[in-house]
Amino acid sequence: MSDIVRVGIAGLGTATRLMLHALMRNPLVEIVAAASVREEERLAFTRDFSIPTYADIEEMCGLEGVDAIYVSTPTHLHVAHVLMALQHGKHVLVEKPLATSLESARTIVHAAKQYDRVVVVGHSHSYDPPIQAIRSVVQSGRIGNLKMIHNWCYTDWMYRPRLQDELNTALGGGVTFRQGAHQFDIIRFIGGGKLRSVRSATGVWDGGRPTEGSHVVFLEFENGAAATAVYNGYDHFHSSELTFGIGEWGNELSHDEASYGSRRRMIGELREGEEQDIKRQQSAYRSLTSLPDLGEHQPFFGMTLVSCERGDIRQIPDGIRVYSEDSVEDIALPSGVTPHDNVIAEFCDAVLGRQAPVHTAAWGLATLEVCFAVLESAAKRQEVYLNCQTSL
Repeated sequence: MSDIVRVGIAGLGTATRLMLHALMRNPLVEIVAAASVREEERLAFTRDFSIPTYADIEEMCGLEGVDAIYVSTPTHLHVAHVLMALQHGKHVLVEKPLATSLESARTIVHAAKQYDRVVVVGHSHSYDPPIQAIRSVVQSGRIGNLKMIHNWCYTDWMYRPRLQDELNTALGGGVTFRQGAHQFDIIRFIGGGKLRSVRSATGVWDGGRPTEGSHVVFLEFENGAAATAVYNGYDHFHSSELTFGIGEWGNELSHDEASYGSRRRMIGELREGEEQDIKRQQSAYRSLTSLPDLGEHQPFFGMTLVSCERGDIRQIPDGIRVYSEDSVEDIALPSGVTPHDNVIAEFCDAVLGRQAPVHTAAWGLATLEVCFAVLESAAKRQEVYLNCQTSL
């Protein structure tokens, strides 16, 4: 293989729009094909990139000039499309969550070994530069052994325009699969990966949106370290009030009186079918000018606070802050490096044989196991033990 990874993109929706800047900026990547069931997306992509596009993902996977497939199709289609790519000898980058069942996720893990191909699961917010910097401090041992990790996130997720599968738990919808997967990846990444058990409660508080909109999760690592993950997507309090007014992608957010509850009001005023139309319009690839702008600060997926024996760590707008026994130190991080840049860098290094990836299919299976354990624990109101966990 050359020093270039030739990538075909399967799916031209929201995930691709967020990843595209990173794919275009990495000198090791060449985008050579794309596939979408929507003709208007294919026409727009061909216009901007002058590359062939396909209505059939398998046809694209069969191309000899493609080394890897980026799978950004809906969650319930991940397994079919990942296996399709592997069977055609392609490496795979697939969006989280890996699958909608543990059995199908295990199938992907086995297939990656069978076909001897790289499978990386991302994007997740464990790729955020501040999260990676926090892990580095923890691993250094400078403030002692890790004891606690907390990630708390309050958003309007439940009242953003949604497709039906996004509000169907069985198809990987709801905040535990869609947003909890980020939280559990953050916690596992900082803590070294190997969780022992989960105890949780989930909430479905709006009958018109019948999926999990909240959860409270207590997680224990094998080494005794503890963590909590709290998510509330019902559009009242927003955790950006705790994160310097900065949101998920490093952008500054406003919380004025006029905008309060605007998402909930908008969804309530839509007629049947309008929400899905809005979501499709928002997520569709239209042109390079429609891609989201990079934030001015480091990304915040809620508030992350880490405690070690001799100090604490948290994010600040442009880096992290370390509270040790004798001092408080701010560590600035380079601007312009996004979590998606880190995804593509890890994937390319793995495909080119430069460095083994962290976010493998086995890692994605372990995170998915936590998602299912949260739902099981909430239903049974008891602790659930884990057995698919992996260590870094």
